[in-house]
Amino acid sequence: MLNKIMKRANRKGPKAEVAAEPPAASAPASSSVTVNHASRTAVPSSGGAANLLPTGAAAPQIESLPLFRDVPIPERQALFLRKLQICTVVFDFSDTLRSAREKEVKRQTLSELVDFVQSGSGRLAEPVQEQLIRTVAINIFRCLPPASHENTGSEAADPEEEDPYLDPAWPHLQLVYELLLRFVISSDTDTKVAKRYIDHTFVLRILDLFDSEDPREREYLKTILHRIYGKFMIHRPFIRKAINNIFYRFIFETQRHSGIGELLEILGSIINGFALPMKEEHKLFLVRALIPLHKPKLVGMYHQQLSYCIVQFVEKDYKLADTVVRGLLKYWPVINCQKEVLFLGELEEVLEVTQPVEFQRCMVPLFKQIARCLSSSHFQVWSSVHLLFFLVAC
Repeated sequence: MLNKIMKRANRKGPKAEVAAEPPAASAPASSSVTVNHASRTAVPSSGGAANLLPTGAAAPQIESLPLFRDVPIPERQALFLRKLQICTVVFDFSDTLRSAREKEVKRQTLSELVDFVQSGSGRLAEPVQEQLIRTVAINIFRCLPPASHENTGSEAADPEEEDPYLDPAWPHLQLVYELLLRFVISSDTDTKVAKRYIDHTFVLRILDLFDSEDPREREYLKTILHRIYGKFMIHRPFIRKAINNIFYRFIFETQRHSGIGELLEILGSIINGFALPMKEEHKLFLVRALIPLHKPKLVGMYHQQLSYCIVQFVEKDYKLADTVVRGLLKYWPVINCQKEVLFLGELEEVLEVTQPVEFQRCMVPLFKQIARCLSSSHFQVWSSVHLLFFLVAC
């Protein structure tokens, strides 16, 4: 029985299915990988197209396979492999009625795969792990739809007031993300084997997806990337560097990115785990990336997470307080009162963990800025600066 299933697994797929995408994750990990993020409207690179059902094409005949509980234990991994291969077909969800039966078969199959991995049914064989990452890559790595401001051509719209985009393919995407998450966190997953497929290229493409406008997708991406960072130590420097480059591009080029807040949440946990004395690399990250994140006009969308990261640095190394305070003063808003209120609140948190010696180093420029704020006609600025002045005086 096992031989029959394995033979069937190696056969070519039905003609109605287009050729499967070579997995991005199968590329060998290399320190020479260029950290370069494509735009959301970029055309996929050659060999990177998913099994998306072409417009007007006949619906693929997706085979309904038996449940795992209905086959002997030794044959379940072969069945798992066949179910993964079925899930490489990607449907068009712009038409909810088209291929409805096939979509439901795939959704049920994905749910079974998630349950199988979550149940701890044993370590997956390497070919099965390779196919799992390949299936995940085909489903999630795609061109993101144009952002709202790209559709309208207007840059004046406030992203905080825009309705979040909800991907119609989410019933499938959620299960694919859940499958990847369960695989990464499973105690049966051997990192020495899995890192061959969850490599630098795979991680980089995961980071590209943080620009998705669907908050549900970004939440899954945040959890998965955090787990990858914790489990795959070999990827840690690369992940930090890649996030750094996303911040650079956001600050100095686009000023638009949907996932800055989620990336900062991940960094908050990473910074909290930094060993002392802090490496020079981490201090440079503070000066070159985190502090300049106060510059964009959309800082309000991620300021809470940014402020947490900044305060974590000062708590880890009190000598950084002067650097942080002077950095805040450098990017202090001139005419944006709402942004000024955010800065005053962050400055208050920083000063609460600042040592007297460091405070004296930045005292003169700090009081000059407080004096300017005291003359503000905006009631929120006036109120916030009085609280800050009371803190400093005490």
